[in-house]
Amino acid sequence: MIQNLKCVIFDMDGVIIDSEELHRKAYYEVFESLDLNVTEELYKSMTGSSTLNAFQKLVAHFNLNENPEELVLNKRKRYVNFFENDPNLSLINGVENIIKYFFDKGYTLVLASSSAMVNINRVFDRFNLHQYFTAKISGADLKASKPHPEIFEKAAVMGGHDRNNCIVIEDSDNGIKAANDAGIFAIGYKNPLVTNQTLENANMVISNYEELIEMC
Repeated sequence: MIQNLKCVIFDMDGVIIDSEELHRKAYYEVFESLDLNVTEELYKSMTGSSTLNAFQKLVAHFNLNENPEELVLNKRKRYVNFFENDPNLSLINGVENIIKYFFDKGYTLVLASSSAMVNINRVFDRFNLHQYFTAKISGADLKASKPHPEIFEKAAVMGGHDRNNCIVIEDSDNGIKAANDAGIFAIGYKNPLVTNQTLENANMVISNYEELIEMC
């Protein structure tokens, strides 16, 4: 059992919505347009980071003359195209039930995602999630990106609870490290569509959200 729980902090991509593949397609379209050979290992190292942080890393890695901010806009445009034209895009199985379960229990829900706020709101509008969350925070608006703990430290503050009374649900190793370093109990969600993350440093790993109902 998770004791004294008052606040649940959700990541979004790969935790609430299966949009990881859309992000991957958008990234790789940009990589191809720049004629870059981005290895799986390099791409994995960027998973969970903000888009700006990812492109800053790529520009440095390949010694590019490109402007990272312009690459962010390029990638975002491609992602929006995929998002708006994919009728099969859906919430992750069981996540709506667990969100409603936590909400009905009176827990504070906070969204803490590396995605830009415009993308967060796009998802929340499409799936009518605003009503359940007290606060939303975008890593794109912060100085540091996951695996830096800043986003989860701020999420706990925005939720109004001590970190000892919070949990984080994440699907990436960078996100788990951010939660670890923020001193917040980290639950790794093993998304079947995400195969390049170990979740080895999570305090607990789940494969479906029904497991959480038994623990909270």
